[in-house]
Amino acid sequence: MQKLAGDKSKNMTFVKGDLRHFDEVDKLFAAEKFDAVIHFAGRKAVGESVQFPMLYYTHNIVGAVNLIEAMRKHKCKNMVFSSSCTVYGNPSKVPIDETHPLSAVSPYGRSKLIIEDMFRDLAASPEGKDWRIILLRYFNPVGAHPSGLIGEHPIGIPNNLMPYIQQVATGIRPELNVYGSDYNTRDGTAVRDYIHVMDLAEGHVAAVQKLIDNPELGCIPINLGTGTGSTVLEMVKAFEKASGKKVAYKLAPRRGGDTEAVWAATETAERELGWKTKLDIHDMCRDQWKWAHDNPKGYEE
Repeated sequence: MQKLAGDKSKNMTFVKGDLRHFDEVDKLFAAEKFDAVIHFAGRKAVGESVQFPMLYYTHNIVGAVNLIEAMRKHKCKNMVFSSSCTVYGNPSKVPIDETHPLSAVSPYGRSKLIIEDMFRDLAASPEGKDWRIILLRYFNPVGAHPSGLIGEHPIGIPNNLMPYIQQVATGIRPELNVYGSDYNTRDGTAVRDYIHVMDLAEGHVAAVQKLIDNPELGCIPINLGTGTGSTVLEMVKAFEKASGKKVAYKLAPRRGGDTEAVWAATETAERELGWKTKLDIHDMCRDQWKWAHDNPKGYEE
């Protein structure tokens, strides 16, 4: 991060802590005045959440409560929250816009929806007039920084598609399990709206600026996606093209908590943030492969 930040690195400070411990969060806010908070911290895998639901309720919800309480205490009332398209559950229509009914189908999705509800309740309360909150509903972030210096390094078996594809391509794992091949989609595999992490980062910059420029904003949800869906097998093929490697895969039964097809309606982000994606799945796979090729052992090196 410091290398990428260049002469701005002097403005960066890293503090190791745990949002589940209020005293640590309170100490951080007491030491520094913050204009805004971008809340990313949390667990994020649907399959893992079905297997270990209490991890998601303790890490995600307790952490968010402590963060909100610290922000209230120290009068920092600008928040960009990392939510998820999983709050829409099994969509009744696609593309999904922000007015779609909310109904999570996994503990991960429910943890995000509960936190969203907390923010909505806070914004509707008497003190809510002082808060500005944007709920960014991510679709499926993938890729890496184009420099190859920053990328995703899962601990243990990856819970998300692209890191698993990456590990198969680099020989760490023998094959990819494709969960569900009988969906009503182009090739029978699930459709997701994959968004490059660089586009996602620019969306956050735009969201923070929106908070600062609009003191009467309240609490609003905004989708961050490309507006286009790709199947699992299309992502496999795109990664094979980018890497020049064969990605072996095995068709497996559907996984609990997964949905068939999800992609974003992006008009709200374009209107409210002046933001839209610039990169496609080939850019995502190219940059993820550069990270994997340059750092075969991830951050362990």
